[in-house]
Amino acid sequence: MADNSRALFVTRLGGIAAAVGSAVGLGNIWRFPYETGQNGGAAFILIYIICVLFLGTPLMLAELTLGRLTHRNPVGAYRALSSKSKSLWPLLGFVGASTMLLIVGFYSVVAGWTLSYSVGAIADNIPQFNEYSQSFGGPIAWLTIFIVLNAAILLGGVQKGIERASNILVPFLGVILILLCINSLLLPKAADGLRFLFSPDFSKINSSIVVSALGQSFFSVSVGISCLLTYGSYLGDQTKMGKTAISITLLDTLIAILAGIIIFPACYQFGVEPGAGPGLAFITIPEVFNMMPGGYWLCVAFFILLVVAALTSTLSMFETPITILQEEFHVKRRTAVVIVCLIGEVLGLMCAMSFVPQYAETFSIFGYSVFDAFDKFTANILMPGCGLLMSLFAGWVVDKKLLYKAFSNNGKETAWFYNAFMFLVRFVAPISIFLIFLSGLGILS
Repeated sequence: MADNSRALFVTRLGGIAAAVGSAVGLGNIWRFPYETGQNGGAAFILIYIICVLFLGTPLMLAELTLGRLTHRNPVGAYRALSSKSKSLWPLLGFVGASTMLLIVGFYSVVAGWTLSYSVGAIADNIPQFNEYSQSFGGPIAWLTIFIVLNAAILLGGVQKGIERASNILVPFLGVILILLCINSLLLPKAADGLRFLFSPDFSKINSSIVVSALGQSFFSVSVGISCLLTYGSYLGDQTKMGKTAISITLLDTLIAILAGIIIFPACYQFGVEPGAGPGLAFITIPEVFNMMPGGYWLCVAFFILLVVAALTSTLSMFETPITILQEEFHVKRRTAVVIVCLIGEVLGLMCAMSFVPQYAETFSIFGYSVFDAFDKFTANILMPGCGLLMSLFAGWVVDKKLLYKAFSNNGKETAWFYNAFMFLVRFVAPISIFLIFLSGLGILS
């Protein structure tokens, strides 16, 4: 069943670094703080953590294991593990890859902003966000540069490209996070920001917050769209799957909360509204840093942090369709990288153009800008939908002996979490995702 001729991550830590890099991205450092600010702070975080623990972690474990069992791309993995020779399950691999490309579309625009703001911070000349995001040339140029950076790493392959870059970028990201957190915790009104993050007002919890928390947990942990399945296919057969999944989840959640610790104490210190929305990182934070001692260096570090987070995450989003082209359509890697990155560029251009006033009406879908449409469609429909189908596949289709064998490393260890995993993947995850999915569509209130 397994294709043992494929490249694998050289070390276990390299595999974890790559998977953490995939999970940790702008979803944690850009999206999580503004979602938290708009949804009541600690109440949102509480629901988010519950979603990550009881939905994200078992689904991440399932996705990594499907890849590790087969050492194939998502389409090939679903085909190999299907009980019938003519199965529709491989289509889920194509849907996941398509979802990732839609995410890359709007993600690359934000990543381009972070690159531009990093250069602006270094030059001590940060652009005005509304004016800059609605301009024609700058955002398009920077998203193109960002995609070229991805292509340069991806051309190096699994070991010399993705793993090597992850081993450098992920620890670097952690160092910057810790330094910025220390700075925020030393602010006189840090306690107010921490109270907003960690003291929940349960009266604020409603169906809208639950849907947002679910979407954020899927977006942040990157489950349901097969990028972790792809990275799982590069893990060695002796990888401890339970520990790997838990390590990735804990690190991902920790980094999201650390991002909140960076931002919200600063907001309270300088009287900034925590629910400032998507522009929080690009409008509010530069202003806040300008009021702090050493604000120049803090601002530079913050935007470099965003660039690194974006880059580690998009590598996995590009890698899945690249691998599908290689293994299902026998396209050479160099050609596959070029094709997928060009598709990402076109989708990114559509999203960037939807901000430009004279093109906004052209680049809109059902009244939403292309950027917002891609964001909402992927976070609230495609990712939960793919996660639901993937959980049904792992829980009800895959041979349970194969799963136990993978969890226990061929019987050498006790897979103490196996029964809990099966219960969550078979029952809790599908039912919860389905109910919240309906709520997101407005069918349930």
